Amino acid sequence: MTTPNVLIIAEAANPEWVSVPLVGWSLATALQRKTGGHIVTQVRNRDAFLRAGMREGEDFTAIDSEAVAKPFHDLSNLIRGGEGKGWTTNTAIATLSYFYFEHLVWKQFGDAIKSGTYDIIHRVTPLSPTSVSFIAPKIAKAGAKFIMGPINGGIPWPKGFDAERRREKEWLSYVRNAYKAMPGRAGMLKAASAIIAGSHHTRSEYPQNAQDKCFYIPENAIDPERFSLHRTGEITGDSPVRACFIGRMVPYKGPDMLIEAAAPILRHGILHLDMIGDGPLMPELKAMAEREGVTDAITFHGWQDHKKVQEIAVKSSLLTFPSVREFGGGVVLEAMALGVVPLIVDYGGPGELLVEGTGFKVPLGTREEIIAQFGATLSALVSDPGALPAIGDAARTRVMDKLTWDKKADQVLDIYDWALGERTDKPAAF
Repeated sequence: MTTPNVLIIAEAANPEWVSVPLVGWSLATALQRKTGGHIVTQVRNRDAFLRAGMREGEDFTAIDSEAVAKPFHDLSNLIRGGEGKGWTTNTAIATLSYFYFEHLVWKQFGDAIKSGTYDIIHRVTPLSPTSVSFIAPKIAKAGAKFIMGPINGGIPWPKGFDAERRREKEWLSYVRNAYKAMPGRAGMLKAASAIIAGSHHTRSEYPQNAQDKCFYIPENAIDPERFSLHRTGEITGDSPVRACFIGRMVPYKGPDMLIEAAAPILRHGILHLDMIGDGPLMPELKAMAEREGVTDAITFHGWQDHKKVQEIAVKSSLLTFPSVREFGGGVVLEAMALGVVPLIVDYGGPGELLVEGTGFKVPLGTREEIIAQFGATLSALVSDPGALPAIGDAARTRVMDKLTWDKKADQVLDIYDWALGERTDKPAAF
């Protein structure tokens, strides 16, 4: 099969950042290595692209949409009360500024698309299903294939966690489904040749007439060069089992639930917790540790750079992560890549990433139910930890076999072939 000419739109793509920009960079560059495609990104990412060795004009084009993007970014921070909260509000405002970015993309590349230079235009980011592409119908009219994804987001807040929802200033999430009536959405879905959904929930949000061109591929993956370490801690009878939490110290990620669930085990001296990350809950967590009498059994590391996070995490046998609202669950994959066994709540991205024999799930329930289930499972694992090393190795193998960015690019290429009519069977993708 011939290699298609691909224009890769990744408005958010940056190897030096985390979350969506890192996903955008990782998938866009993996696809570029496979196809020789050209990446289009926003100008704020330009310097990072250059530092990574990318050649401007050949490998990528930076679109300067700052005249609109910066005022909208400032407005978003003002409305949401600063960075780290009100993500639904942030996404909604970013969607408005994206329209201008896409307008400039068409202005620069529209003639090339209409002349047939590109077989496929793949919009990698934005990841949000609320982001409409107004150039999708133009691309389809020009005879090229428009592909979007991995699209992910919109996992509902679970019942019983409304207090956490309010603390995160997620006011707009109460009316989030209004995005389905946005102008241009129906035209975009009709024009799309393929839609890559990053979660089963997100795929379920698309109408029935779009399901035949939807594919499920998890949003996140692993770069083996970034996760080159492997679990080093040995489990012995005379030292506590080590477990870690990695993430922002915010209510919905559940670091307080973890400490409450683990407190009885921590007091017995058979478990040690490494809490890696920072956030508004940190003072409350330290006070809780002191109140529970477990300060000697918990190390609060605060924010650490990427390399240091790995160095701390590989000393653990378990990732203990009771988050109740994760879209992609990248931290779970990162732990698996290190050979660290995840213990998670079976909801959203993390629940979809774990298969039998690679980690442990507790069912979603009320706060009290999660704490009880998490504590019981953790107690059982710590009391009899002999199976953890083999499970960690199985988790690492699964990631390296199916969940690297290189493997994900191969899965996307199968979708390209299907969209271009070079295969009649619909690829399983993942």
